[in-house]
Amino acid sequence: MTDDNSGSHCDLSPPSLEGVEIVDLDPDPSPADYLEAMAIANKLADEKLEQHMLLSWYDRDRDFESPQHASECHAFSAVPGYVDYGLYHGATLKIDIENGRFVFFYLPIDF
Repeated sequence: MTDDNSGSHCDLSPPSLEGVEIVDLDPDPSPADYLEAMAIANKLADEKLEQHMLLSWYDRDRDFESPQHASECHAFSAVPGYVDYGLYHGATLKIDIENGRFVFFYLPIDF
């Protein structure tokens, strides 16, 4: 029997992105703001998924995320709330613009 008194049993490994297509973009010119970045991401999502829903996103310029306050319960987590939300709600496409400046998670939908 081992006696683990380290005090920490948290899994600090990054979340699994298995099944998620990751697209990293560095557009030129750089998007002026979130709205321009979202237009770029939505256009690409249209091409890759046809019908889709934007599940979660992050805007580093304003330090703003959706769903709002998703990271509050992740204060001591290595995974931001918007990432966790997107992955655990079925996202299959992650679009990352300018190395985390704007990040978008999309879910394909079928009618």
